[in-house]
Amino acid sequence: MSNKPFNVAADLVALLDMYWDEPAAFGEDMLGFDPDEWQRQAMADIARHPRVTIRSGQGVGKTAFEAVIVVWFLCTRPYPKVICTAPTKQQLHDVLWAEVAKWLERSMVKNLLKWTKTKVYMIGHEQRWFATARTATKPENMQGFHEEHMLFIVDEASGVKDEIMEAIFGTLSGDGNKLVLCGNPTRTSGVFYDSHHKDRADYRAHKVSSRQTRRTNKKNIEMLERKYGKNSDVVRVRVDGEFPRMEPDTFIPLELAEAAAMRTIYQVVDDNERDEDLPPAWRTVIPDAAELEIGVDVARFGDDETDIVPRIGILVPFIRSYTKQDTMVTAGWVLATAKECMQQYARPHCTIKIDDDGVGGGVTDRVREVVREEGLNITVVDCHNGGKALDPEHYDNWGTEAWATVRDLLQAGDIQFPNDEDLIGQLSSRKYTVTSKGRIVLETKKEMKKRGLRSPDRADALVLAFAKTGTVIDPAAASLLGGGRIYG
Repeated sequence: MSNKPFNVAADLVALLDMYWDEPAAFGEDMLGFDPDEWQRQAMADIARHPRVTIRSGQGVGKTAFEAVIVVWFLCTRPYPKVICTAPTKQQLHDVLWAEVAKWLERSMVKNLLKWTKTKVYMIGHEQRWFATARTATKPENMQGFHEEHMLFIVDEASGVKDEIMEAIFGTLSGDGNKLVLCGNPTRTSGVFYDSHHKDRADYRAHKVSSRQTRRTNKKNIEMLERKYGKNSDVVRVRVDGEFPRMEPDTFIPLELAEAAAMRTIYQVVDDNERDEDLPPAWRTVIPDAAELEIGVDVARFGDDETDIVPRIGILVPFIRSYTKQDTMVTAGWVLATAKECMQQYARPHCTIKIDDDGVGGGVTDRVREVVREEGLNITVVDCHNGGKALDPEHYDNWGTEAWATVRDLLQAGDIQFPNDEDLIGQLSSRKYTVTSKGRIVLETKKEMKKRGLRSPDRADALVLAFAKTGTVIDPAAASLLGGGRIYG
């Protein structure tokens, strides 16, 4: 082969003949790709087998691997169709599809293929010779494709629902059809989990640890081990490429937190902004009745964070974190966040719930003072994790009960929050026990620190945002103060 870009049919015929079963060599010669050993082995399996499944830690080169496979299949099969999918548009378009564009642009075959935001096609054969990006939000997105040579690439496969996978299996009926599943192994059920367990005989299965590749940041691995523990599910999934153990004493399973971060709630302003790629249930207008509530977990100095987490109904739009701020500055940030959200989401009222224990008391007092001085329509509630539970039959204290509220909402699929690694790790790292009276009690922050874990500040702020605040003591007096008080 010459070094000039390909632009004639004869070159395409040569590609089909030379690289039909050699995706790694194609990547090296045509794209300048330098594969790791695991990538080379997995590519060989894709060339020779109909189904390949790869579970991995983070940063191992999975997205580049998928992009090379897309271009290879398009250049080595006549009239192929490649369907790339992922649970979220961000993962599919901003990550995987952008990676395809990057490798195609630097390749020797860029004159053969045309990249667009949703499609890569062979020039002159747009209708029958292409790759396309379809979000895994409804089965119909995966149907209607038929060709002798077809490849489905499912990214972040653990997060793809079984009904979507069933539609993919129904489409893959030809002898030349292939399926590649890739992702972090976050869930202990579903098609991706089964492909590494009970259905393993139907796949060529690979496990890739972040420790075994030159591409990963080893300091990041050390940081994750310090923050969550070497034997934690976070490290198992994000580093070792292992499915979570789902230890019986973990209060919130990792897969529930992961699912909430992958979930998409769309706020629609008008019909022109609707995303027709989503089912109606996902085109969500935040209802007028959805209350604005803000959870605040306060730290002053040291390693702990002060975190501010607003929610509008079931949607958490963002998390704000600060370190080494005194109570006056923290109070200012809390009020600024409340005013911003009231304006942005057109909410006439806001409830701010502050962890009042320790240094939080100073923030509570100052926020109440400003609310009173400025006449703001804001209710300030001081919360005490060690206070009496509203349901004392089942929970030992109010803090445990508040965490249980979030766990139940996660189980029901009723929360969506940002894909924040610290938040996910903190939610899924806390353990619990049952008292002699049969009540559930969370381990304390002091007990977590003995296990080498940091304080779950972001998780606590999220929990406060969703917490049930119970009965207000002396409502008339509380109204004058600009807030109420939790029992306990």
